[in-house]
This record gives sequence, C-alpha cells and structure tokens, in this order.
Amino acid sequence: MVIDENKKSLGEMDTKKALALARERELDLVEVQPKAVPPICKILDFGQFQYEQEKTRSKQKARQKKVEVKAVRISFRIGEHDLAIKRSQAEKFITQGNKVKIDVVLKGREKGYVEEAKKNMDAFAKSLGEGIIVEQPFSKQGGRLSMIVGKKA
Repeated sequence: MVIDENKKSLGEMDTKKALALARERELDLVEVQPKAVPPICKILDFGQFQYEQEKTRSKQKARQKKVEVKAVRISFRIGEHDLAIKRSQAEKFITQGNKVKIDVVLKGREKGYVEEAKKNMDAFAKSLGEGIIVEQPFSKQGGRLSMIVGKKA
C-alpha cells in the first residue's frame, strides 16, 4: 500500500514501481508500518520525516513527569511537634507526586535499639494516612535505617 505526499492512497503497488514514482517526484519511499499486510509505505521527504519524528519524541519526553525521591530525616528520640512537622512535609511531597524516603539516623547507644527505630518508622508511615504504600521496606546502612513510601497508583 502506497500513500503519496498529499496523504492520498495510491493503492497496492510493486516496490520497483513505487520507488520509481518516488524518484520521479524527487522524494523518498519510507516504509511506515512494516508489520501491516500489505506493508504501508509513504512517499515523502525523509529528512523532514525524521525531523518531525524527533520533534514528537521530544514533546512526549517533556510531558512526562519525573518522579523524585524526597527525603525526610527523623531522629530516634523525636518530639511530637517535630514529628508532626515532618509528617506534614512528607504529605506535601506525596501530594506533589513524589516518593518519600524516611531516614532514621541512629547515634551511639541508639544503634542497639534497631527494632524500636523500625517501630517508629512504621508508625510514621502509617500516620501519613490512607493511600500510602511502602515501596521499599526497611534497609539498614551503617547507623541509618531507611524506607521509601509513595502514593498508591
């Protein structure tokens, strides 16, 4: 199936005939849908075709929302008011469409209370409300515990 530069269908045509027609018009024959039966080809300026393809790709790429991971650091012995501020910060990040990494830094003797720190993190994640999912469970790196939460899809 051959389509000319004015988007008119020229019907099914032999490949040699289609190439000759394209050369006659000083254009290129481009196969746009090779898996179709019969394959669909267009007579057009290939340079302009490539330019338009790249332009549409860049527009699609610009429209995509990049999800960032924002961090909220809480300490092992955090106060209620400080925790409320961190919670509102995390909720703001989640409503913006970002994921939130919750970090608990353990210092000195606090490193012996890893289970207690995990409970604190779990309670913090649950306090963010409904519609929140834990995307990456607890991970320990040195004296730091972290987990990533985000909005349910």
